[in-house]
Amino acid sequence: MAIQLHHGDLPSDFVAGGPVAVDTETMGLQPGRDRLCLLQLATADGSVHLVKFANRHYDAPRLAAVLADPAILKIFHFARFDVAVLHHFLGVRVAPIWCTKIASKLVRTYTDRHGLKELTRELLGVELQKQEQSSDWGADQLSDAQLRYAASDVLHLHRLKERLEAMLEREGRLHLASACFGFLPTRAELDIAGWGEQDIFAH
Repeated sequence: MAIQLHHGDLPSDFVAGGPVAVDTETMGLQPGRDRLCLLQLATADGSVHLVKFANRHYDAPRLAAVLADPAILKIFHFARFDVAVLHHFLGVRVAPIWCTKIASKLVRTYTDRHGLKELTRELLGVELQKQEQSSDWGADQLSDAQLRYAASDVLHLHRLKERLEAMLEREGRLHLASACFGFLPTRAELDIAGWGEQDIFAH
C-alpha cells in the first residue's frame, strides 16, 4: 500500500484515472460543529492520497475539482456524512456517488450489520483494525498508526463496490441503489439545513 500525505490540497500532478474511493476524518459527527481534519482518497491501482487540513483552512481547488467532476465516480462508505462534511467545509457538491453502506442495506437484508469492518470481513475476507477510529484527528502531527488506519478505510472500497454491485444486480435492486445515490447530495444539504432527524416523507 502506497500512502502519500499532502497538506491542504492534492498535488498538481494528481490523476484519478477512473473512480476514486473517498473518506473523511473529523473532530466529531456533527458537520456544522466538528471540523474536517483529513480526507482519504484511493485510486483503483491501490494508491492512497491523504490530504491533511490545517485548522479551518480549506482552500483546496484541485481536490474540489475531483470531487465535483461528473466524469469521476466517488465511492464512499456512509456517503451521507462525508458528503455533508465536504459540502460544508469545501463548498463542493460531490457527485456522482456510490455508497457501500446504502448498497449493503439494500442487498444484505439477512443481517443488520452494515459497518465497513463487517463488510470487508464477509465479502473480502479482510479484517480491518479500528483502534484509531476515535483518536484526535485534529492533532498537528498524525501518528503512523492513524495514517495506516485512514488509508485502510478507503483501500478496499473499490472491491466492495464490485461485490455489492453484483449482488444488487442479482437481486434486481441496482436501480433502487442508483436512485438513492443520486439523492445523496440533496440529503446532505437537508442534514446541514436542519432536517437531519425529521423524515420529510412521513405523513
